Amino acid sequence: MVILELCNLIPNYVRVIVVKRLPVINCCSDASGAWQAGLQQQVVVIVDVIDMSTTLEAALEAGALKVYGAGPDSARGPVPVNPLAIGRKAGLEAKKMGASVIIVAEPRWGSDEDRLNSCGKLLKGLHSAGIKNYQIVPNLGITTAKLVDFQYAVVIAVTNSGGVAFDAGWTAGGTVLTATVARTWKMKGTQPARIGVDRALTLAMNLGKDISFVAASSNSQED
Repeated sequence: MVILELCNLIPNYVRVIVVKRLPVINCCSDASGAWQAGLQQQVVVIVDVIDMSTTLEAALEAGALKVYGAGPDSARGPVPVNPLAIGRKAGLEAKKMGASVIIVAEPRWGSDEDRLNSCGKLLKGLHSAGIKNYQIVPNLGITTAKLVDFQYAVVIAVTNSGGVAFDAGWTAGGTVLTATVARTWKMKGTQPARIGVDRALTLAMNLGKDISFVAASSNSQED
């Protein structure tokens, strides 16, 4: 499983880092796993290879300043999510940085109207932060980076799997990131995975927190 591949990269990597405290590394799955990791105030790393975390990796590679995930309006699960609060947080950050806002949403092959209808709660959060202008694009993995300019943008992925898991971990109190093992336009082989591990380790050691890598869906072999 991809989540295990990410975890397996860590032992060799940490040997070259001078650390005060090495984080405990955990692996789990689904929004419920992200929620539990968030309750423990961990750095929560969402892995949704097809496509949410791959789309967001491509966005970061293309110059996005910050990325988030959020649950769509249709999200129903065993743990709470709060896309309205994430929309407000992302909107306030975008205003502070003078950044544009880009929403990545589903359905992949539907219309923009269909995608907007899936993220009404997130949009209310953005509006409450004073954000009126934004772009919306489909969740297509690295291809999404060919549809829009991510540079200097705050990006929110409103998706059923990775978005819900991110939302759950964030709502529970975790510090949430994303990672992928899929190739991007500029990175090949294990580079994307190593970038994700680097991001998580650096943040966890700076904050003195443990890490949970979360396979967004236990039903997805890719994750």
